[in-house]
Amino acid sequence: MGVIELDRLEVRLGGRTVLNGLTGEMRGHAIGLLGPNGAGKSTLINTLLGFHEPTGGVARVLGLDARVDRMKIRQSVGYMPENDSFIGNMNGVRFVRYMAELAGLPPAEALERAHEALFYVGLGEVRYRKISTYSLGMKQLIKLAQGLAHGPKLLILDEPTNGLDPTARQRMIQLIKDIRKQGGTHLLISSHLLRDIDETCDEVLILNKGRIAAISNIEEERRSHRNFIEMEMVGSTDAFAQKMRALGCECASFAGGRVKLVMPDALSARDLYVTAAEHGVQIRRIQQRRDSLEDIFLRAMDYEGGRVDHVSV
Repeated sequence: MGVIELDRLEVRLGGRTVLNGLTGEMRGHAIGLLGPNGAGKSTLINTLLGFHEPTGGVARVLGLDARVDRMKIRQSVGYMPENDSFIGNMNGVRFVRYMAELAGLPPAEALERAHEALFYVGLGEVRYRKISTYSLGMKQLIKLAQGLAHGPKLLILDEPTNGLDPTARQRMIQLIKDIRKQGGTHLLISSHLLRDIDETCDEVLILNKGRIAAISNIEEERRSHRNFIEMEMVGSTDAFAQKMRALGCECASFAGGRVKLVMPDALSARDLYVTAAEHGVQIRRIQQRRDSLEDIFLRAMDYEGGRVDHVSV
């Protein structure tokens, strides 16, 4: 059973098709949701939570139909919204307890879980303060706490590092990694920051204009995609490039002794140095990299040298 299953899902809002024929299955423990503004990320989340009625097709969460099993889904799913949705006069523990009760826990258990969740995210010492006095970073953390308090099987995080300074962002990322490592809760993380997804997720769903642009296992993509090498060399590079092609590389040489090649996994950096020595050229600089999530995302966007707005690296 997939964590999220989509079968020709269509959602229309205000007479406009926002999600158009989404079909796919996500099984990852931490699933990233990416796409430029207007791609349909928020609409998909709201549909999975039962707030938007599918116009056609089916969306399943943990095997439950989002159209007919809304209450069961909300009991099994935690949600950290992008926008603040607090009751300002409540203190932290009362708010988290209240949200846990709404998710179906009895009052005594909800209170116990609220204390545990607040200590877990680092808000134990301020849990009796009114939420209206919290800083931005603390408000993000209490949103995470209320999403965790009832012990969900799936936790949906919508822009969890939104507005955070570097220190607070790293703290949030580490908490997400800890949740993933513990293994009891699946994660769906929507973010416009590629590095957030890159650091926390093992699978990614990329939307573009209301359609699925790609579903990728990030680690498998990195392993299966190509090994890029850029070098600066001194000497004639033509013979060097010819030999590397014979060894199975895609190789191109440029003015100024620059050489770019794609090297198969069967070869190593040692082969570069041996070949260079055989042909009397010197390697002055070498840079090696694998495909990044940015490469995967840009391919999914059918990137052709333009700029994809509102998605940061």
